[in-house]
Amino acid sequence: MTKLQSVNYQQLTWPLIIGLIIWLSAPFRPAGLSLLAWHMLALFVGTIIGCITQPLPIAGVAIIGLTLGVLLGVTSMTDAMAGFGDNTVWMIAMAYFLSRGFVKTGLGRRVALVFVKLFGKKALGLAYALIGVDLVTSPATPSNTARAGGIVFPIIESLAKAYGSDPQNGTQRKVGSFLIMSAFHGNIATSGLFMTAMAPNLVAVALAQAMQIHITWMDWLLAALLPGLICLISVPAIIYWLYPPEIKDTPNAHAWAANELEQMGAMTLAEKLMGGIFMLALFLWISASLTGLDATLVAFIAVTLLLLTGVLSVDDLLHETGAWNTLVWFSILIFMAGKLNSLGFIPWLSQTMGQALQGISWLWVLAALMLVYFYSHYLFAGATAHVSAMYGAFLGVAISAGTPPMLAALLLGFDGAIFSSTTHYANGPASIMFGSGYITQSEWWRLNLCLGGFYLLVWGVGGTLWMKLLGYW
Repeated sequence: MTKLQSVNYQQLTWPLIIGLIIWLSAPFRPAGLSLLAWHMLALFVGTIIGCITQPLPIAGVAIIGLTLGVLLGVTSMTDAMAGFGDNTVWMIAMAYFLSRGFVKTGLGRRVALVFVKLFGKKALGLAYALIGVDLVTSPATPSNTARAGGIVFPIIESLAKAYGSDPQNGTQRKVGSFLIMSAFHGNIATSGLFMTAMAPNLVAVALAQAMQIHITWMDWLLAALLPGLICLISVPAIIYWLYPPEIKDTPNAHAWAANELEQMGAMTLAEKLMGGIFMLALFLWISASLTGLDATLVAFIAVTLLLLTGVLSVDDLLHETGAWNTLVWFSILIFMAGKLNSLGFIPWLSQTMGQALQGISWLWVLAALMLVYFYSHYLFAGATAHVSAMYGAFLGVAISAGTPPMLAALLLGFDGAIFSSTTHYANGPASIMFGSGYITQSEWWRLNLCLGGFYLLVWGVGGTLWMKLLGYW
């Protein structure tokens, strides 16, 4: 007998109440805003709050929001369906399929073991090895949760227990706690470094494009390169200083990794094909300015090659639920955000805030927006809902204050990666790493509070100066 699916109706209360309040307050809306724009705002805010409270998974919430929009006459069904043709949405789906290839072929695990074998003689070296794995796989893995949970975390758990570091025995500080925290922050750095390293980056790119700010894969990488490398190099050492492991030398890690690699055997043809196609995709993304190939087309080319070579099957694609789930909710949220812009709400908000901020330097405005955007993440359980809710509005305010558009778009985009260094529920990797029990909640919040300030300086101040040298503003 089929059981009914669980719906948390209590969590549905707030989206409905707040959406209804905004909808019914239309007669009191600011002058210059159309009724349709106000009603779209009510639907968008209600949907975003639903994505936060999650009475249903985020895709279900998005479908309900879209259905209400059509039923209530805010948009037509034809317009609503157009959102499913967005290039950025399909790029995310294709990148999910690429990441499935890493897991299915075992290439991701092999890369991880090679890094541990090469650099794992000391605890700090192990931390850099784990981050190196994340760095190598992140350009084609838009799920930072998949990287953290599917590739890196199992290696950490095996290594920690090999050294007798187990939270159940109270020995987590031997080496496990340090490796968990280092890998988590490595994931943050790689998420900011590549446009395709996590889905919220692509949400930001799509929202910026709706405001006629076009960010290419290479634009993002060049802008993030210096602050990203600074964090990748310095943060493990900072954690080692603030939160040192009890075991400093780990000579057995080399032997353990070598043994695991021996059991895996020689690289299979599937692994070689996966590696070659991944390198081709990277080359085509980097050389897009020369080849003229769209980034989404490159992702399609890579997946096509994986299908033609048999590395992935059509069933693999159909069972990649993360891709299809993202395709649904992302298409709908991008459509709603685009309608807010085309119906005039975002231009009105930008103009209003711009007038209110006249006489204030855009540098101070941008700094304030980055700080508010960063620390407001304490109120969010996940980056996607946060970026979808606030990025477009904050970008509009920054531009109206006179901030160079590309600078504002990229800095706020980077903020969407680094604000995960707040809570133990900040994103998927945080939930996985914290949930392992190696780090207490107070330790997590204390260390992240320190590192969060460091990120704001490196990405905010350093990133601004770096982009000036690059000629972005």
